Amino acid sequence: MPNTDALPRDAQSILELAARSMFDLFANASEGMMLVDRQARVVWINEQYKRFLPALGFERVEDFVGHPVASVVQNTQMHQVLESGKPILIDLLSNRAGTFVVSRVPLRDAAGEVIGALGIVLFDHAETALAPLIQKFSMLQRDLDEARRELATQRLQHGAGKRQSKYTFASFVGTSPAAVEVKRQARRAALSSSPVLLLGETGTGKELLAHAIHASSARARGPFISVNIAAVPDTLLEAEFFGVAPGAFTGAERKGRDGKFRLADGGTLFLDEIGDMPVALQSKLLRALQEGEIEPLGSNKLVPFDARVIAATSRDLVKLVREGSFREDLFYRLNVLPIRVCRRCAIGARTLRRWSKPWVKTWPCAAATSRPS
Repeated sequence: MPNTDALPRDAQSILELAARSMFDLFANASEGMMLVDRQARVVWINEQYKRFLPALGFERVEDFVGHPVASVVQNTQMHQVLESGKPILIDLLSNRAGTFVVSRVPLRDAAGEVIGALGIVLFDHAETALAPLIQKFSMLQRDLDEARRELATQRLQHGAGKRQSKYTFASFVGTSPAAVEVKRQARRAALSSSPVLLLGETGTGKELLAHAIHASSARARGPFISVNIAAVPDTLLEAEFFGVAPGAFTGAERKGRDGKFRLADGGTLFLDEIGDMPVALQSKLLRALQEGEIEPLGSNKLVPFDARVIAATSRDLVKLVREGSFREDLFYRLNVLPIRVCRRCAIGARTLRRWSKPWVKTWPCAAATSRPS
């Protein structure tokens, strides 16, 4: 059994023991230590600190110790600690010797008066020691800047009465390697104007990703139009996509009605549940994508459109192609930039609406998709 009799029981002794232990720890594990008195003069440096003297411009210890710290260490903040009596636990210090991660702690006497300060060099290669932290901070800052930029854009566009995307990549919750890879692929897709195919089970955030891709693309100022193919009756899908000419049939509006392709002109058209599209309509969709033109119902005129298509499905399109229920040429037309999102890699907008705090699952998933052989 370990001997606990040597441990102090009163607060003062505990603090003294902790102070000695911490000092020994820093003295051995740090890259260097410096002590200054109340007048901010250097009174002591340890052996590790002496190796920085040549880079600071001093050949002898005597040329360094005994001088005001501000005259021998550029950009020091030791005087600030002495004046405020408050520590600076983590800071970056850059001078002739390099860039360091440092800590500065005030020293007090029995009466509580500040009598000096201890400076500790924690890391002498800040760019290497803090690389993971700096990288993570940079990613968070990039997401924040992107969210602010897109929010400002959406506010401007909202006044024009346009349908806009609701989410950005900052809304896609997930820090697992799989989630990060999905966001990386989606960001790359946002830089292109080619069709995107989002594959994954229901509830994995495919629609959220579609919004985010549009919001980060060159078409962000244009409309974002979405249509859930599974939710529209087959008999109305053609009119929903291509629109209706004035007086096309009994009961039709006299002014006609624009379809989703026309509404999405200059922006993005999101086709959700593309795997549920009837075969008869697939050929018309393929021709529209190939030619960049649509023919409204009841019209003989071709209407050009300019819309980037993002499709999504929870069904196995490769299997549907083999079964003959999904056109192979349409599959290849949509499968230019495939992104697979798994249920367990991240929870997106649906979770954000259900819970006040984001909840993340971190199981891996495949990031690629297959093609029919």
